[in-house]
Amino acid sequence: MPREIAFHGVLLPSVAALFLLAMLLTWGLDRLLAGSGVYRHAWHPSLLRMGLFACVFAGMALTVYP
Repeated sequence: MPREIAFHGVLLPSVAALFLLAMLLTWGLDRLLAGSGVYRHAWHPSLLRMGLFACVFAGMALTVYP
């Protein structure tokens, strides 16, 4: 994956695309976890959601910037 993505003549870092993809993946995982009742066992569900997003985004970013 290139380090920059050309979008209408503007160079955007590839991390911006990964951020959007991580948001979509996290949203899907969040729906899955909420449906299975995992958040009932969490001390702070919002903190768990934020940690889930951070892990997904960091894992994807490490594929571009090793």
